[in-house]
Amino acid sequence: MRLDKYLKVSRLIKRRTLAKDVSDQGKIEVNGKVAKPSHMVKVGDILTLHFGSRVLKARILRLEPSARRDEAQEMYEIVEEAKIL
Repeated sequence: MRLDKYLKVSRLIKRRTLAKDVSDQGKIEVNGKVAKPSHMVKVGDILTLHFGSRVLKARILRLEPSARRDEAQEMYEIVEEAKIL
């Protein structure tokens, strides 16, 4: 599944266009490497998202083509969450 679609379906980022823009800016890493929106993600990958002064690391647990709000949180687990000062 494409990175931008995964971020939208899992609701880590609200809209796919926003996910595309953020990854185009180099603020999303997959397994420690900066990833483009078209990067194919798989179960077990570690996503690192840089949101302003926050850094969120999440492990992909499931890939689903669509998910309801309550199911979306089961698609990943938060590995680490940090605030940069």
